[in-house]
Amino acid sequence: MKNSLRLDTFIALICLLIVQTSWSQSVFGKWRTIDDRNGITKAIVEVYEENGLLQAKVLKVVEKGKENALCIKCKGELKDKPVNGMQIMYDFEKNSKGEWKGSKLFDPEQAMTFRGRVWLDPKDSNKLKVRGYLAFLYRTQTWLRVLDE
Repeated sequence: MKNSLRLDTFIALICLLIVQTSWSQSVFGKWRTIDDRNGITKAIVEVYEENGLLQAKVLKVVEKGKENALCIKCKGELKDKPVNGMQIMYDFEKNSKGEWKGSKLFDPEQAMTFRGRVWLDPKDSNKLKVRGYLAFLYRTQTWLRVLDE
């Protein structure tokens, strides 16, 4: 009985490690967005897959004083809508390099849409690189995987 319990425990640990390793290698999940200019944590974003394409939405704005932010600079149907729950990446496709690229990366703070690219940091799979392009200029943020929820 005692050996059987040890074997069961060992198998459970191995399964847990396999799940943890495969989960941590994915761009999908919850991410803490960090402003690349001032280092402020802005929001928690969920990156998810739908119909084989990458999507992302703001789960919760966490920046002090902006928790209930509205998209005041937005036009059309997004005008004055809550940023919480807002979709910010649409239909990104995976390429052969393991990166996801798309033409609709929306910044609700600026009310601007950019071409975008998303990939895991090759040195740390708990860091997500998110790059927005405007013509030949670009800006890259590093988002941190949410591990404590």
